[in-house]
Order: sequence, then C-alpha cells, then structure tokens
Amino acid sequence: MIYIFCAPSGSGKSTMVKHLLTKYPNLFELSVSCTTRAPRGQEVHGREYYFISVEEFQKRIEHNDFIEFEQVYEGLYYGTLKEEIERIEKAGRQVLFDVDVKGGVNLKRILGDKATSIFICPPSIAELRRRLEGRGDTSPEMIEKRLAKAEEELSYKPQFDKVVINDDLQHAYEQLDTIVDESRDLRR
Repeated sequence: MIYIFCAPSGSGKSTMVKHLLTKYPNLFELSVSCTTRAPRGQEVHGREYYFISVEEFQKRIEHNDFIEFEQVYEGLYYGTLKEEIERIEKAGRQVLFDVDVKGGVNLKRILGDKATSIFICPPSIAELRRRLEGRGDTSPEMIEKRLAKAEEELSYKPQFDKVVINDDLQHAYEQLDTIVDESRDLRR
C-alpha cells in the first residue's frame, strides 16, 4: 500500500506524515525525494531529501531513474526515485510520499489503485500566509511565490482520493487515522 500526501507549502502535510510515522513506526516509511534546492535549517541529505545538483538531477532524468519529477521553479527540481519504492517495499513497509501537488497527481496517475492520494488543505489562504511567515526560514518574495502557487494547487484538490482540512491539528490527525484505517481494511 502506498500513500501520497500533497498540499500547498505550509498546509501541514509533513506534520501529518510525521504523525503516521510516529503512530505506526513499523508499518510506514517515508520515501525520500530528490531536490536541487539547498537544505533548510536542520535538514540532512538522505533524511529529508537527497540534495543534488541540477546537473546530477538532469543526468538521472536521462537515465530514467525517476518514477516522476517536476521542475517546480526555474532550476528547482523535485523527483521520486524508482529505487526508493523498491527499497521500502523490500523492507516490508508501506510507502509514504510527501510530494508537491503536481508530483502527487502524477504518482496517483502512474500507481492507480495501488496508492491512496491525500490532499492536506489549509483552512484559508490567510492562515497559510501566517504559517509561512511564522516559519522564519522563507523570504517575503518566496512567501508571495508560494501563496500564488497555493492558489493554483488548491484547484487540484478534486483529483485526490481524500481531503483533510488542517484547521485543528487533533481533528486533522483523527481524519487521517480514519482514512488510513479504512484504506487498510479495504485492501485486506
């Protein structure tokens, strides 16, 4: 079973994924994506992302190493390595993806019924702005870019199997737990 988590930046998808990894430590494993962006804060290569150069990313595209990839902004790539899915499945765990919205739509299209796609939605654009500003690691220019992108990403919400509105964290966790329990029951 594969779970695809997507959301506009600042909506809480990483928080939702961490909840599942904590609640089910032996069941799930996070697929580590590749990116050409620089690490933020305490991020570590191989834990949050594989941080690689644009040149290396483009070589991996040529070698067909990605199940999906996206150029999010000029010179900024994100992608999912095929070998990550294989690694996690060989370990006997279920794959969790924490990817951008277009990547999630692509993964769902490719994986079909093998995956449950979950869109984490902010309660409002104003709240999204407050969260992004509260991070303290994003420039005002990048916040404006992310908010503009969020408006577009919200239009993809109907393409997802499930939607969780992250207005109250405990309620969002409960919604997520129900989705996971139901999808596991359906696949048994």
